[in-house]
Amino acid sequence: MCGRYVSTRSPQDLAGLFSVTQWDPEALLEPSWNVAPTDDVWAVLERADRESGAIERQLRALRWGLVPSWAKSLSTGAKMINARVETVHEKPAYRRAFAKHRCLLPADGFYEWEAVAATPTAKAYKQPYFISPADGQVMALAGLYEFWRDPATGDDGPAEWWTTCSIITTEATDTAGRIHPRMPLAITPADYDTWLDPTHQDPEELRALLTTPAGGDLGARPVSTAVNDVRNNGPHLLDDAPGADG
Repeated sequence: MCGRYVSTRSPQDLAGLFSVTQWDPEALLEPSWNVAPTDDVWAVLERADRESGAIERQLRALRWGLVPSWAKSLSTGAKMINARVETVHEKPAYRRAFAKHRCLLPADGFYEWEAVAATPTAKAYKQPYFISPADGQVMALAGLYEFWRDPATGDDGPAEWWTTCSIITTEATDTAGRIHPRMPLAITPADYDTWLDPTHQDPEELRALLTTPAGGDLGARPVSTAVNDVRNNGPHLLDDAPGADG
């Protein structure tokens, strides 16, 4: 799975990297070294302009944890932070979004945990690893998004709507495979246009874009266990773990 990741690039940088044509300069998210479920995250997506009908590439802040349109509660999203690539096109919670609402979730890298057994002198614990492209480039994680309206409200205004998202995962390969069996998928730059195009709805053609493991050449290194607590944030979370080879 992918349960935490790092996203520190500014919206200005992301707009340039992903050829965004529309975004709100007043919509700001702080850099995060510990993005967690239900946090707001940057997403790149394409939507038709309501007046002109022209497709615009947007940078928007979405809530991580997809809430299907038919869900009764926003809390549903906390359990739907990941969608498995093997079944994403057919699961009721994801198939509509897979056909029409795809996005990219920019990330510097992601975390996975390896269980460390207890020793006579130390308790068992989970060692976090930071996994990221070896060349330091941004990862464009394959994502889905949905719109959800709180049924408890009687208003149909914009404030009553939530836009939520999920990350597509696959079997882990590369250095990530020895740490955790699942990992997020990333879309290559050559496939951004096809993946984001809302008029492109053929499930098999879309699934064909989801064959490359995240980032291709990934590096993994043990980092501070401070990331284990979602309340902690800051660049110090990427410090090498004590005793790690440097």
